[in-house]
Amino acid sequence: MTESSKAPVELPVDVRRIAELLPHRYPFLLVDRVIAFEPGKRLTAIKNVTINEHFFQGHFPGNPVMPGVLILEALAQASGILVQLSQEQLPDAKPLYYLVKIDKARFAKIVRPGDQLHLEVEQKRMVMRMGQFVCQAKVNGEVVASAEMLCAERGP
Repeated sequence: MTESSKAPVELPVDVRRIAELLPHRYPFLLVDRVIAFEPGKRLTAIKNVTINEHFFQGHFPGNPVMPGVLILEALAQASGILVQLSQEQLPDAKPLYYLVKIDKARFAKIVRPGDQLHLEVEQKRMVMRMGQFVCQAKVNGEVVASAEMLCAERGP
């Protein structure tokens, strides 16, 4: 199949399709929907943060705050979706991408139940099955977290 004959990705991409692209499952699938996509370049996804999230039971009782590490994980998952949607693959080929490095991680604001995270990832380069991404998580247009990530393809 050539680049020109690939069917375009139909937006939004829902959680059922995301589950086909990523190996993550509840309670660790942290992307609900893809709302923007440019193959090999960028992707915007949504994570709806609800009080029903398992981590709010202990982080923190009476003052629920989404852990920063889970915001970074959501950004890494969005990066994986960008790669998976961008790749031309055989139906049975499902390479896994693992997070191997995080640089310049910053947390600017607290994320609470009721917030909607917009996960914006941009692929800077893909070399020898390793991808570098610049990532931002936003709530109401304001950056709440950002980082640069490196992900690498590994066999199962």
